[in-house]
Amino acid sequence: MRNLLVSFCFGLAAMATPAAAVQSDCLAIASGEPRVVPAAIELAKLGSEEVRLTFLGHSSFIIESPGGTRIVTDYAGYSGGILPDAVTMNRAHSSHFTDMPDPAIKHVLRGWNPEGGPAVHDVEIGDIRVRNVTTDIRGGMAGRVKDGNSIFVFEVAGLCIGHLGHLHHLLGPDYVGLIGRLDVVMVPVDGGYTMGQAEMLEVLKTLKARVVIPMHYFGPATLNRFIGTVSGTYALETSTSPERILSVATLPDSPKLLVLPGY
Repeated sequence: MRNLLVSFCFGLAAMATPAAAVQSDCLAIASGEPRVVPAAIELAKLGSEEVRLTFLGHSSFIIESPGGTRIVTDYAGYSGGILPDAVTMNRAHSSHFTDMPDPAIKHVLRGWNPEGGPAVHDVEIGDIRVRNVTTDIRGGMAGRVKDGNSIFVFEVAGLCIGHLGHLHHLLGPDYVGLIGRLDVVMVPVDGGYTMGQAEMLEVLKTLKARVVIPMHYFGPATLNRFIGTVSGTYALETSTSPERILSVATLPDSPKLLVLPGY
């Protein structure tokens, strides 16, 4: 039933957003192996095949394209002193969304559908294609809330970048087929509010991204526990800068855990 539902929803997205109907490099080889970056300051211009990621903290990042398009993930009102072209949001907690986004932001992409059913996004914003795959969340007294979270995928400069949002469950083959290839993934590693750290490692093994960036970890103790959990699976790089410039050419040959300063 889920396969029929997601197929129907993505069919609607294709009709609603014809500009995004071009073939996706990320989806084209979804079952294959993946291919072999302080806010509010003036940053150096990017090369034509480079993407800048800046960690704002919690689960918010600025994704900046070669063409200057900037998108903020899990936007809760703070964007690092910039006016982004677009923001994505999730609703599991108020630290991941706002009901009053800056009206100057042209594209506000909610990971849930306020009218019910799954949210469907597949849009081209500047030189970034943004699409989503919905997942379920725990809803307290309401129990499990279907399609309450979205994994957002950003296709830019040949890279497939995924943000898992507030993921609450493992991802089976149907999800992997919808997500496609991920070269870079931002993953919540708190170990409780989202998923246990061992279960999140299983998600990462399924997705096979070359660069894994932990987020949503509430301090060094939780982060260090996650580093211990993935030790032996990922090489570790700890950066002193919240930003990293990435490109297809500089992806590591083997999977890497890239820790950017945040919380």
